[in-house]
Amino acid sequence: MSPTKSPQLLKPATAAQKLGVYLPATPKEFQSTPLTREQLNQLLAAPPEWLTDLRLHGPHPRLIVAGKLGVSASGLARAGITEALTTQEIKELLEEPPEWLVRERATQAAVREEQRRVRDRDAKRKAARESS
Repeated sequence: MSPTKSPQLLKPATAAQKLGVYLPATPKEFQSTPLTREQLNQLLAAPPEWLTDLRLHGPHPRLIVAGKLGVSASGLARAGITEALTTQEIKELLEEPPEWLVRERATQAAVREEQRRVRDRDAKRKAARESS
């Protein structure tokens, strides 16, 4: 007989990251209780009202904020944005972008273009090697 396996537990911070929410904005019971994979999957499949509300209105974690603004997490740090932002705050920044946001979005666009150029170059080199 094999012993029964105990379920894998996720720390609240890991669960919040997987759910795409800002941990300090979650209910206290969520912040203090590890979750099993099954519980996480249940939250993903049928999110409770607090989770739906956090996803819609925030506050959002840095990576989500960066994605919504079209900048990198480093760009947020350079701009001095260290706190989580709500959906409304993000919307306001997008409606009237400050100079730092315009600059960081341009930087992000240049990085993506360079990544695309390198990927295309590498694909051409690989095709040339395979054809010879």
